[in-house]
Amino acid sequence: MNKEFSRKLRKLNIVTHRDVGYFLSALIIIYCLSGIALNHIDDWNPDFIIVKKEIRVPPAEITPQQITAWSKLVNEKQYKVYDIPSPGKVKIYYDNASLLIDLHDGTGLYEKISRRPIFYHANVLHRNSLKGWKWVADIFGVMLILISITGLFILKGKNGLGGRGKWFVGAGFLLPVVALILFEIAQQ
Repeated sequence: MNKEFSRKLRKLNIVTHRDVGYFLSALIIIYCLSGIALNHIDDWNPDFIIVKKEIRVPPAEITPQQITAWSKLVNEKQYKVYDIPSPGKVKIYYDNASLLIDLHDGTGLYEKISRRPIFYHANVLHRNSLKGWKWVADIFGVMLILISITGLFILKGKNGLGGRGKWFVGAGFLLPVVALILFEIAQQ
């Protein structure tokens, strides 16, 4: 390769890495936040905030007026519908909430659900729940491979891939290999 071609190729590599990296930065952050949240799905709900509140209710007949009165106890103005799932119990439904009242013991359990800010929408993208998004996700994956490969060749010399860079790349490969080996051992 002549020197001029090599210099132009190096410049193209750096420009590609920089510009594609800038373009992908928001998606990388969104996918990383979502990935961290989804990794801890057993610890907390990354999509929704669920608020539960217990209340006490006096004995009463189940009437539309009484349903409205019970609704006011949990700061709900308008109920959608109610039903009687079993004798002595009534469940009242609201927009994104419900109230289950047990008339036998005079207790009520109010549950309200709301989307978790930022995480809900990031998870919609990460799980490819949006129609047509899988193609964007595939292109995103290919572009991540591109910036990873171009990044390998940005530095030259002792700090580049031929120097200390090879050890970091090797360590990066070693982590999943060790994890998979441990997984296979655990499966036996």
